[in-house]
Amino acid sequence: MIMESFWIDITGWIGSGCVLAAYGMLSLHRITARSKLYQALNILGSLCLIVNTVFYSAYPSAFVNIVWLLIAIFALINIFSRKHNEHT
Repeated sequence: MIMESFWIDITGWIGSGCVLAAYGMLSLHRITARSKLYQALNILGSLCLIVNTVFYSAYPSAFVNIVWLLIAIFALINIFSRKHNEHT
């Protein structure tokens, strides 16, 4: 159980780092909200945080991260569909 929680904690820290990196780069105008990198970092970060928060039964935080994940997925789909429509 100790090793399991260790890896869950590492997963949570990775998720936190991804979400903060995405927000920091956006805030510093290094990337835009339409950037694939921005959305990918949000997807990876929210997935990691979902694992962590569900493990620790922090369901309100898990809910927020599920919504965050869905928003990022839909945004990424929108980015790809716009690029596809521009080329047709």
